Amino acid sequence: MGNLNLITIVIIAANVLISYKGFSDYGFFDRYKFQVGSVQRGEKVRLFSSAFLHVDTQHLLFNMLTLYFFANTVLSLGVVSFLFIYIGSLLFGNVLSLYFHKNEYHYSAVGASGAVTGVLYSAILLRPDMTLMFFLIPIPIPAYIFGIGYLLYSIYGMKNRIGNIGHDAHFGGAVGGYIITLILAPSLFQENLLMIVLLAIPIILLYILRKSGKM
Repeated sequence: MGNLNLITIVIIAANVLISYKGFSDYGFFDRYKFQVGSVQRGEKVRLFSSAFLHVDTQHLLFNMLTLYFFANTVLSLGVVSFLFIYIGSLLFGNVLSLYFHKNEYHYSAVGASGAVTGVLYSAILLRPDMTLMFFLIPIPIPAYIFGIGYLLYSIYGMKNRIGNIGHDAHFGGAVGGYIITLILAPSLFQENLLMIVLLAIPIILLYILRKSGKM
């Protein structure tokens, strides 16, 4: 936390510039947002481009602040690994959204939430001893507790369609961050095996719910 790496600055700048272009140009926004029907027709670029668009300034600010706070922890793996995690999580999030909404032709979404959630989940894997604190809950929360709770809430949100939020993209992004981090840093299996198992619980739960037809 604290210092902005050049790659973090570039990603934040790209999100700000593209999002503000989308705020003022609906044709641009509509052309590059994630939309199930358009992706199924072959416009695969939307799986990537939609992650640089946001609904409004508040949406953009929340995602970029989250990225700012956790990027440096993941950058300890190196810039190339960080980019693999960011972009991989971005794609995991949108692909999972596509899977869950494949029959909803007009379903659409935007935002860097999948990529940012992947960075957050990666940071938790790398630094499970971290504590997080929120304005509404001024009590330090162990990062791994937050990570597990967040994904369990995402499953609940997906199942019950809570709010205008892409819970599936958040969940997919976290799965992407989890898998790619373990591939890039296999030493974590020796250092934090228990944490890896604990953080996998929501992922296994979603798989079971899906296979049993409850999602």
